[in-house]
Amino acid sequence: MKYLLKTSLLAALVAVMTACSGAPAEPTISPQDIQSTAVAAALTIVAETQAAIPTNTPLPPTNTPEPTPLPTDTPVPSPTIDLALVPTFTPLPPTASGDPCNKPLGSSVSGTPANIRLTNETKGSLVISLYLNLTPFGECGYRGYNLEKGGSLTIRDLVIGCYNVSVFVTEPKSSSKSFGYGCINNTDLWEFKIYADKTVLLSP
Repeated sequence: MKYLLKTSLLAALVAVMTACSGAPAEPTISPQDIQSTAVAAALTIVAETQAAIPTNTPLPPTNTPEPTPLPTDTPVPSPTIDLALVPTFTPLPPTASGDPCNKPLGSSVSGTPANIRLTNETKGSLVISLYLNLTPFGECGYRGYNLEKGGSLTIRDLVIGCYNVSVFVTEPKSSSKSFGYGCINNTDLWEFKIYADKTVLLSP
């Protein structure tokens, strides 16, 4: 009897298996579906990342600092000047030429003393006119000097100021004129070097 029951169950099982033996084929996915799925997944990741970024929380307003007032200007008193110490300028009377400085300089000249050297760099003798332009002390005029070949002369009785130099040069085979200009602003030794075609002031 047991044998018959086992045989019947086995036959029923075979029948069921035979009926189910025609299993359907696995579905296939198109390339478009794969691409759409990948894009959707990427967009989802981006959206989740953006959602995870913390938002800027506005800070509570603070009091605006007020500018510090600038210090006020206190006027500085003007310096006082002792007029007795300021040299007075008296206009010089015009000469026959109309130039009040077209005159010889005296032996005593007001102002800060200067040391001036004249040096002959030519091959001949020189006739020099050294002209002092008008100074704050009202001094101006000219002096004349002669220098032989290779000679030099140091002048210590003139003053700080601006000078024009005019020179007539007599050399063995020719004659020429030499001119120069310069301002002396301290008591050191300044030198006018006189050449056949120019005169140059050398500072100390």
